[in-house]
Amino acid sequence: MSIQSIRLIALDLDGTLTQHKTPLEERNRRALEALQRSYSLVMVVAGTCQRVYNQLGRFPVDIVGNYGLQESTIERCGDTEQLKVLRDVKVEVDRDEIVRRAEAIRSLTPYKDFVGETVEFHPSGAITLPLLGTKAAAQDKLAFDPSREKRLRIYPLVKEYFHDYNVFVGGTSSFDIVPKPYDKYMALKAYAEKKGIAESEILYVGDDFGTGGNDEPVLQAGIRCIPITDYRKFPEHLQEILAGSGFAG
Repeated sequence: MSIQSIRLIALDLDGTLTQHKTPLEERNRRALEALQRSYSLVMVVAGTCQRVYNQLGRFPVDIVGNYGLQESTIERCGDTEQLKVLRDVKVEVDRDEIVRRAEAIRSLTPYKDFVGETVEFHPSGAITLPLLGTKAAAQDKLAFDPSREKRLRIYPLVKEYFHDYNVFVGGTSSFDIVPKPYDKYMALKAYAEKKGIAESEILYVGDDFGTGGNDEPVLQAGIRCIPITDYRKFPEHLQEILAGSGFAG
C-alpha cells in the first residue's frame, strides 16, 4: 500500500472501532485523533448519523449513515460543536408487505419466536429484520451468532424474499434491508466525488468484508481496504498508517 497516495480514510464503526453499539474507548479515540491530523476522515455506517455521533462520544467527524440515506458534518460556532444533518432521505415502504415477508421467512426457519416486533422500521426507509425480535436482550443478541453461521445459512432465503432491496448480515443477530441502490460503496463513492477525491486515494477500514457483509461492496469495487479482526487492536491494524502521526499507543 502506498501511504503517500491516501487522502481519505473511511471507517466502519461497530466491530471496527467499538463493540456493537458500545461507546468508543479512549485508546481508539486517540488513534482517530492521530489519523485526523494527517488525513480526512469519514464514517460510513449502517446506523443513523446521530446514533453514531453519540456512540463516538461526539468525536468531530463527517458521517454517512444508513448506507448513504443520511449524511452529517460538524458545525462549529465559537467554542461549541454540533451535528449538522446535510442529507436525510426518507424512502416510503409498504409496512404490511414487509411484515408479510418477514413472517414468511420466519415460517420457513427456526426463528418463529421473537421478543417485541418482528421487524424494525427506520425513518429513512431502511429495515432491520431482527431474528430474536426488536426487544431481545443485548446479551442474548451478542451470544446468538458470533460466527454469522446461523444468518449465512438463511441469507439466500432473505435475499430471495427481499429481492428488491439490498440485504446485509447486520449487527449481531439481524439482517439490514436497505432500499436499492443504497450500500456502503455507493455512499462512499458519492461522498468522495463531492470532495474531489479519487477512489484510488481512499482507504476503507472495516470488519465485515465476507459474504453478506455490509463492507463487502466496498471491497468488491476495488477500494483499498484494511480488515479489522479485533476492534480492541484497531491501532495495531493501522500501525503503518499511524506511524509518524504522534499516536502514543
